[in-house]
Amino acid sequence: MSAPPNPTGAAGRRLAALAEGWRVYRADRGGLFGLAVLSLVVVLALLAPVLTPPAELDVTRAGGAPLRPPSAENWLGTDESGRSVLLLTWWGARMSLLVGLSAAVLSMLIGTVVGLVAAHFGGWVSTLLLRLTDFFLVLPALVLAIALSTVLSRGVLTIVLAIGVTSWPQTARLVRAQTLTVETRPYIERARALGGGHRHLLGKHVLPAVLPLVFATTTLTVASAIIAESTLSFLGLGDPAMISWGSMLKSAMDTGAVTAGAWWYLLPPGLGIAVVVLSFTLCGRVLETVLNPRLRGERR
Repeated sequence: MSAPPNPTGAAGRRLAALAEGWRVYRADRGGLFGLAVLSLVVVLALLAPVLTPPAELDVTRAGGAPLRPPSAENWLGTDESGRSVLLLTWWGARMSLLVGLSAAVLSMLIGTVVGLVAAHFGGWVSTLLLRLTDFFLVLPALVLAIALSTVLSRGVLTIVLAIGVTSWPQTARLVRAQTLTVETRPYIERARALGGGHRHLLGKHVLPAVLPLVFATTTLTVASAIIAESTLSFLGLGDPAMISWGSMLKSAMDTGAVTAGAWWYLLPPGLGIAVVVLSFTLCGRVLETVLNPRLRGERR
């Protein structure tokens, strides 16, 4: 009589894989630094409405003098309206992270769907989607995002759409290559021989095998999306009613903070962009190593 199946077998293997992945991740000091910084920034951004008074962001209620250097009252000085630069930087993190994450998710969704469909169906479908991908690859993503932001109404949704619909081609190519590799495996051939349809093959077998690559790529895409959002806001194409790090840099330039030597107005948002982008990049590189064991020996 055969032994009953172990219900915890699959769960145990998943827990073991997670434990091994965390062991590899924590062995990389850069990845731990990036994770710690991102955790701190995300927590502070989420708690901004609780720990700080939103009313002080209103220029009509600003109590400080314009463009004052750091002091005991305002640790990072004030802007041209007398508002605290520390408070602006804190709240600007919320918008930069929101737009960056939303645009990266949109980009990953489009790229994953295009890559899966192109690799799975092949033929004229693959040719059409690959030509579309090549078209977006040839066009400079930032220039196309600027054009979309100019044509559409200004707002957060427009920025997310402009970045998301112009940054998916690289993901589509990666997902297509990975899908072609996965579909040559024996269990895919068995599922197809047993009558598995397209939805079953893609949803039950191919997509779960491709998702780790998508997840690692998403982490790296967030960094690019934050830079793109800051660039568009700096060019005046963002939502004027929302505070972001890019809009802070634009305000500093427009109000003469650069020529006045108000370094305290420029440095916090610039450092915020640099540190967050670096942290996402460090996390993404370590995740690639965790999910692709072949890279572990190369990066030691």
